[in-house]
Amino acid sequence: MKTRYIFSSAILALTAISCTDLDVDIKSQYTELPDSEIATEAQLSNAFYGFRGALGRRFDEGVSCNSDEYTAVSFDGDYLNGRDMANFSLHMIDPDASKNQLNVYNDLQSAITNCNQVIFNLGGEDVDAVAPVRAVRAFYTFLLMDLWGDTPIIDHILAEGERIDRTPRAKVAEWIESELLTVRDKCYTEVNPFTYGKPTCWMVDALLAKLYINWNVYTKDVTKSDWNPDAPNAKLDDCIAACDRIINSKHFNLNDDYKIKFMYTNGSQIKDFIYAMPYDAATDTDGLNYARFRTWRRGQEKNGFYSIEMTNSVGGNMVLTPKFVELFCLPGDRRNDVIAGNVGDKISESTFDVYQYDNATGDPTTVRNTYEGTDITFTKDITLASGVDKDGNPQIPNADLNVGANITGWTQGYRSIKFFPDVNDYNIYSRRQDNDVPIFRYADILLTKCEAIVRGGIATGNDTAQSLFDQIRSYVHAPLLGQTPSLDDILDERGREFLDEHWRRNDLIRFGKFEEPWGFKDEYNPNARDPRNRIWPLSVDILNNNTNWTQNCPGFYD
Repeated sequence: MKTRYIFSSAILALTAISCTDLDVDIKSQYTELPDSEIATEAQLSNAFYGFRGALGRRFDEGVSCNSDEYTAVSFDGDYLNGRDMANFSLHMIDPDASKNQLNVYNDLQSAITNCNQVIFNLGGEDVDAVAPVRAVRAFYTFLLMDLWGDTPIIDHILAEGERIDRTPRAKVAEWIESELLTVRDKCYTEVNPFTYGKPTCWMVDALLAKLYINWNVYTKDVTKSDWNPDAPNAKLDDCIAACDRIINSKHFNLNDDYKIKFMYTNGSQIKDFIYAMPYDAATDTDGLNYARFRTWRRGQEKNGFYSIEMTNSVGGNMVLTPKFVELFCLPGDRRNDVIAGNVGDKISESTFDVYQYDNATGDPTTVRNTYEGTDITFTKDITLASGVDKDGNPQIPNADLNVGANITGWTQGYRSIKFFPDVNDYNIYSRRQDNDVPIFRYADILLTKCEAIVRGGIATGNDTAQSLFDQIRSYVHAPLLGQTPSLDDILDERGREFLDEHWRRNDLIRFGKFEEPWGFKDEYNPNARDPRNRIWPLSVDILNNNTNWTQNCPGFYD
């Protein structure tokens, strides 16, 4: 458990605002609060951390399984849940069955509503103190736009009974840009424990860089088959300028060890983190749950995956796809150490003998992981169950992605241990973790500038695409590329660098690779390569609460 510069849930409750749709009753919101520094900070903190609950589980499930990083599996019905996560893996998202993940829209919408209330409480948009709140409101709007396309620009407190329409995606992108440029120089400039997890001007620059590198995704109709990922991008030099402001600030660097910076001991001391979501297992009632779904299904047993027994069970239904694992082939690469599987010079081996991982260091021990006396071995490949189950019921491979509820099924696929849990806190605090989750990192800025140059932007400073790329290879002790990277090189490197950080889906779409075959989607979804999968449907709950809206891609998701 970590001590942080964040407020407890009791203080945050001063300004807790809950809504599940856009039709918010203004009378239900606080319009007067104690006029004190602590009350102001509580309001700001509540706005800043409105994404914490969704990021801790449901956003992670949807975005991670929608990319080539993971396939969701089930075990004879265990963790099937109406195919909610399998739908994302197969690119056949059901607006009804996958409501748990799709209703992240409500979480983000509520966070925006809360930001508007805080802005109102603190005196309106012209007050400099609300600039960071406007920045995080733009970030929440960016996430809605990135996943769902057209989305409303909610820049005020909605009046009672007011209904608002969705704004075209391109206009939303332009609004986000304008909002960020307006508030950037009024946001926090210091980088210290107090500003950690808060919207600094460097967070604004990182978001601008992300917006600009994806400009052709957000301002063109990406759901059309003639959309071109290699079309000229008018914002490349703006992207490079945003990256340069961060690079030239000298606030950030790559001195942190790759594996250590994602451990449960991470925090404001990590100089690679530009903007992160802090988590504390003891205080976050709706906290981080990554290990629960990435640890193999019986890994919590006495001779389990970690050197300390987990008293709370794990799910084990998020497994790395064999195709994605192939990226971790570079000898000596420190990033290989976050994969429980054969990587590096052993990448060609198809099975992995599992040893327990030390709870203090996250490194493998010399003690074999066993289950009921059997040594555990993971298989890289994932084979769906066939034949009959333990009750004699037929098992037919299908979109359930059932691997079977036995030792063979539970050990299918390699696992990520990147966000390594403190098992002690996991046991005490109902599976919650202490790891902070980075959203924007300095490494991302270097690779984004590299990409912008390769795509045609003007190189600045003494940086070349190759020098930027090799900064990443150098700090993780991987072989230097030794030449100008191609776009394919950059995409592969981003896969290695940002596993579990929720940018892979975004990257695959931008690079035109989202429809490539991986997992089981081409086997069980005849529409797996339809470009309309590039935006998510609205859940039935969202549409029921906003009856003036229509479903995305009419006729496809309806």
